[in-house]
Amino acid sequence: MRRILFLLIFGLAGLGVLLWLGIWQMQRLAWKQNVLSEIERRISADPVALPPQVSVGADKYLPVTVSGELEPGEIHVLVSVKHVGAGYRIIQSFSTRDRTILVDRGYIPTTAKQADRLTGPMEITGNLHWPDEIDSYTPEADIEANIWFARDVPNLAAALGAEPVLLIARSETDPNVTPLPVDTVGIPNDHLQYAITWFGLALVWAAMTGYFLWRSRANSESDAT
Repeated sequence: MRRILFLLIFGLAGLGVLLWLGIWQMQRLAWKQNVLSEIERRISADPVALPPQVSVGADKYLPVTVSGELEPGEIHVLVSVKHVGAGYRIIQSFSTRDRTILVDRGYIPTTAKQADRLTGPMEITGNLHWPDEIDSYTPEADIEANIWFARDVPNLAAALGAEPVLLIARSETDPNVTPLPVDTVGIPNDHLQYAITWFGLALVWAAMTGYFLWRSRANSESDAT
């Protein structure tokens, strides 16, 4: 009986922990869905004028419309677009009456790297963003070949002589450049998969606990006879 009681307590304790982890992941899922909904609401809001003072925290995803001049000279950031293939994001400086910011115009295929693109006066609508794309595995930019591997806003701004403010265009700036507007697709949300994993482990744990209890009881009855 002592062995059966130990197995029962141990089994119930383990089952409780696994179920709690699964429930916690479901709570995290609800929280993340609310966060993503808020980000999507902010992204799709009506555009406003560029704030005089831009805050990385408060103005992330802010939709804005700017009027000014898209200046010559561009930086190519390597990117891969699903179902399309490898290409480059085109980053250029954009001058308004009193300031210069960065604009991510969108995607071109690798074969269009040397093609001419429209510059000059235009109005652009998009979202402010400071992408977090750099980790310890990100290669250094190949300045000579004009190939960058991440949108490192401060370094891009230094290279183009602009403020470290990046506007990702959602309006077209050139017929041959495809806008890649901001969305929530790249924000990870794996909590449902984690919850399923924990609940699956809880089911296996319960089954194994039941099996060991049955074996222990059968062995006890066999020893008694």
